[in-house]
Formats: sequence, C-alpha cells, structure tokens
Amino acid sequence: MTETERRARATEAFFGRRKGKALRGQQAEALKTGLSSLKIDLDEPAPGDLAQLFSSPVGRIRLEIGFGGGEHLLHRAGETSSTGFIGVEPFVNSMAKLLSRVGELGLNNVRVYDEDATQVLDWLPAASIDQIDLLYPDPWPKKKHWKRRFVSRVNLDRFHRVLKPGGVFCFASDIDTYVNWTLLKCRDHGGFEWTAKNAADWLTPFAGWPGTRYEAKAKREGRSSAYLTFKRV
Repeated sequence: MTETERRARATEAFFGRRKGKALRGQQAEALKTGLSSLKIDLDEPAPGDLAQLFSSPVGRIRLEIGFGGGEHLLHRAGETSSTGFIGVEPFVNSMAKLLSRVGELGLNNVRVYDEDATQVLDWLPAASIDQIDLLYPDPWPKKKHWKRRFVSRVNLDRFHRVLKPGGVFCFASDIDTYVNWTLLKCRDHGGFEWTAKNAADWLTPFAGWPGTRYEAKAKREGRSSAYLTFKRV
C-alpha cells in the first residue's frame, strides 16, 4: 500500500490516540524487534494460504481487531496452537505489551499489524478467515462520532468478503447502544445470521472466555456485557 493510499484512508479513523506513556526500555525493545519479525507486510501480496504467514503449522485463522491489553489474544493463542492469530492494534503501548508477552511465552502462531484494521481486511484474500473478534471496541458515544464506529455497512462488507462460508464474527461490548447498533447493522446487511437462540446466549461469555481488563472495568462500574456471535451466510 502506497503512502498516498494510506493518507486517503484518514477519513476511516476508527481509533483515537496512538501512544500513551513513554515505553520502558524492555517494552521499546520488544516493540522494535517484535514488529520487525511479526508485522504483516501489506506491500507484499497476501499468500493464497494464510497459514504460510506463521512459523508453526496452523489449520485455522483468526483475526482480532483492536486487541487492547492483549489478554484475550494471548490466552487464545496459548490454548490453541493449531490456530493462527492476526492481531491488529494501533495503540503503541498495547502493541509493545503484547509483543513482550508473545516473546516471553514463545508463541509461534501470532502475527500483528499496528495501523488501521481496514488495511488488513482489504489485503486479505476472499474467504480466508475462520473468525473475526471485535471485543469492547471504542463505542464513540457522541452521535457526531458514530461514523467512526467500526461496525458499519462498509466494514461488514469487508468481514463478509474475508470470512469463510460459515465463519463467525464475534462482538462483545458493555455499551447497550453499541450492542443494539451492531445487531441492527448485521440484520440490515443480510450476510450475517445472529446465532442466539435465547437471552442466555448473548449474556453468556464465549466458550473459554478469559475476560479482559475492559470487561473488569465495566463490572466494577455496574455495567453488564453482551456477547454476540454472527455466522457468515
């Protein structure tokens, strides 16, 4: 992707600030070395078989958009070595934290990208992903900022293109308005089937769910979460 194309995407700003506190020496080194070896190069054509991106054999591919503190991605990658994980996170401090832990845990089934997830989605081959996770995304609560919510018609089109038939899109949030927004957007899109059969299905965390710091904060503040699963049809 050229620099001109990247600038043209400035209107698709789904995330806020890029950096927080200054990185400590170990974190800065983990970021530098980790990105040099694990960052996906979008200037190169995507391999027809995404398993080629990983140094160990994988049978499934899972994409997590905005992994935050990385708790969920690290847990899943550690418990399922046969799945390849692509994690996207533009916040520098979160990326440094994840890469440091990937090195410590010796995980060989993780690749990352540190800019806009839409760039990865447009780079990926059609029907190449088994699962997309969007967990506690920024709700952009002000109406004038709703266009920045990641769940939109254009991004659902992207999800639908890269997901394999029967692949799933998993969404979690503690913000009721964003949960309702996502349900309506997926319903209106027509390419996704909500898998819930009863209320317990969307109030119960996903199988093997490790929790995240965002979820813990929501609980402390008295908010419950919803866990939505949509199947690509």
